[in-house]
Amino acid sequence: MDEKQLVIDLQAGDEKAFRHLVGKYQQQVFRTAMGFVHDGSDADDIAQEVFVEVFRSVDKFRGEASLSTWIYRMTVNRSLNRLRSRKRKGFFQRIEAFFQDDADWTGEPEADCSIHPETVVGNQEMAQALQQALESLPENQRTAFVLYHYEDMAYKEIASVMKVSLASVESLIHRARKNLQKKLMNFYKK
Repeated sequence: MDEKQLVIDLQAGDEKAFRHLVGKYQQQVFRTAMGFVHDGSDADDIAQEVFVEVFRSVDKFRGEASLSTWIYRMTVNRSLNRLRSRKRKGFFQRIEAFFQDDADWTGEPEADCSIHPETVVGNQEMAQALQQALESLPENQRTAFVLYHYEDMAYKEIASVMKVSLASVESLIHRARKNLQKKLMNFYKK
């Protein structure tokens, strides 16, 4: 089914077309969200939200960009909103814990270290360092980096999703790499 026909069928409320759309884009949407939020449950939630939004607003789709670009843009926006929400929630949880004087609260999920504690802890520390480094990047650098490295998108596609020039995408990815190298250098020196 070509994209124009898919959009027409979606706008007509065709359930088969919607199932086709979900089947076609579900993994990409999940991977993109996962690249931002690093949590499977949150990525699943974002994917569901994206497809609900597509279903609700497909009649507003003007075709200025491809359908996949429109879906990726929704995914990126939802993912960034989730990160902002998570930061606000974490801030309020830390304040609440401070006022409750909860000495056991660390703000971190407990890890399952039942198999090989050293390996699990090392992997968790590495993943956490990478996640923190990614989250500390400016939003536009993080978006370009995630779409390129997690989604294997071409620079041209990224430019379309982000609504920037091709040169801007090249620059953003280059700066993101340099910033990540600087931020992760201390971790790897340990």
